[in-house]
Amino acid sequence: MVDTGSADEPRAPFAVWAPFPRRLRLSLRDASSPDSSGQSVADAIVEMRRSGGDWWTPAGDVPDQTEGPLDYGYLIDDSDAPRPGPRSRRQPAGVHQRSQTYNPSSFAWSDQDWTGRQLPGSVIYELHVGTFTPGGTLDAAVEKLDHLRTIGVGLVELMPVNAFGGRWGWGYDGVDWYAVHEAYGGPPAYQRFVDACHAAGLGVVQDVVYNHLGPSGNYLTLFGPYLKQGRNTWGDLVNLDGDGSAEVRRFILDNVRMWFVDYHVDALRLDAVHALSDSSPVHILEEMAIETAALSAHLGRPLTLIAESDLNDTRLVTPREGGGYGLDAQWSDDFQHALHVALTRETTGYYADFEPLSALAKVCEKGFFHDGTWSSFRGARHGKPVDTGHMPAWRLVVFSQNHDQIGNRARGDRLTEHLDDDQLACAALVTMCGPFTPMLFMGEEWAASTPFQFFTSYVEPELGKTVSEARFAEFARMGWDPAQVPDPQDPATFARSTLDWSEPADGRHARVLAVYRELAALRRSWPQLTDPAFANVVATADEATRLFTLRRHDLLVAVNFGDDTVSLPVDGRVVFATPTAPNLVAAGLELLPHTGVVVHLDAGAL
Repeated sequence: MVDTGSADEPRAPFAVWAPFPRRLRLSLRDASSPDSSGQSVADAIVEMRRSGGDWWTPAGDVPDQTEGPLDYGYLIDDSDAPRPGPRSRRQPAGVHQRSQTYNPSSFAWSDQDWTGRQLPGSVIYELHVGTFTPGGTLDAAVEKLDHLRTIGVGLVELMPVNAFGGRWGWGYDGVDWYAVHEAYGGPPAYQRFVDACHAAGLGVVQDVVYNHLGPSGNYLTLFGPYLKQGRNTWGDLVNLDGDGSAEVRRFILDNVRMWFVDYHVDALRLDAVHALSDSSPVHILEEMAIETAALSAHLGRPLTLIAESDLNDTRLVTPREGGGYGLDAQWSDDFQHALHVALTRETTGYYADFEPLSALAKVCEKGFFHDGTWSSFRGARHGKPVDTGHMPAWRLVVFSQNHDQIGNRARGDRLTEHLDDDQLACAALVTMCGPFTPMLFMGEEWAASTPFQFFTSYVEPELGKTVSEARFAEFARMGWDPAQVPDPQDPATFARSTLDWSEPADGRHARVLAVYRELAALRRSWPQLTDPAFANVVATADEATRLFTLRRHDLLVAVNFGDDTVSLPVDGRVVFATPTAPNLVAAGLELLPHTGVVVHLDAGAL
């Protein structure tokens, strides 16, 4: 399969939307006959003809794609340099080289009985394919699916896998949104991965980026107005509402459909939706929700859209009939900030407002801490209240750690470096037993000692130098010694971030892993822990003793975030305790510093 129109308006093979060029030629090569450089031997150049809507189609005959894959590229105007197709399904030699045809229907799926995985009640597990295993491929990741099942994972979330510049990177600077990064195994490996996940009872969430294009290998702007004036944090704005934006929007919406239809994924995580600049009558997010809902009805399985947003505005997840965009869920950074401060007492930057323990209690009861309150970090009021009377708590995805909260620290250090085993268990306890949808980050379940650092591998020397220098300067402004900040372009930075799978068998790693497995069993055994009603959540915080409690019906989660033993006057049975168990006393329990419990309250205590 190559560049075509949407499913509703299929186009001829190799058709491409390109309003900018004056002339366009298609350069074709037989992919089965590579030369010494790995590229296939030249075959043919076919002139292309502009038709309605600035779509170009080959003016001459093209080879039958059923006879094998073809390498192809577009010669723009008078250039003899072939450029990848905007909807390229495969980039076997990287983002600067020719595309290759790939027919997703050639894969023999075995998931015909898969009925999907809903988000409510599920645990998400975020991973980076390149560092999840030493092999760094999708096939290697398949070997670890049984491990994920033991910690109660229902949905596996992959950081972006679209083709990007270089061999390794986080994936958020992708440029070929329709292609699966070749170093991970390309599109066939992706299909094998999803098929294996479904066989294991796991759904797949794919992280996608529609708010910018990466700096290495972005040739879309040679074809048409994919970008517009203005910039966000990461690059030029995607053209969602200017001249030519109808085709750009269709480009994005067809990509959403591709993941659900051709790759059988169950959900998409939409990166930084606050950076989508769209003044259209129907926002691109709402249009995604409309088309995804229709597709879900057709396919007969739940399809989920999860937004990353720092706006603290639940309009994103409010149903369309209630005036919202109709997405299914959104990340809540406030939970992470409040829990991180409670555990570490770190109050620099955006953590400052979360210093009181009551911030964690408010987040658990109200969904957001900043719900119209003053944000000292932003210098303005921030957020809007959650309609807790109507919105289910599962619509907020929460975590104690994720790729950003680890990787955007100067050294990429995890909580593992700073907390003892009981504190790590408390982080898991509040995340897994709170009212929201919990998400884990790869390796946290065994207190992985490996960092997760920011790494790149741009082949352009100047670009690589610019990225490294910008990283050093960013942290120098925050008071860090640049010598302590890993160089993103250094291969050792990537290598250090790879998980060590020998760790879970021993020592603290085994102890923490046992905690996660016990909490997973607890979530499945007690329906109180997956009840999404805010009305059934009561949280308290004692600033003096730093005792935090979270009531879920007749279950009481209690955590001593302080440095002294505290009394917990309670009648009931302990159904979970962090590695250091509480003391049983006449008045109830004594919680030692940094420990936590879950108590099933006696009927008389309710």
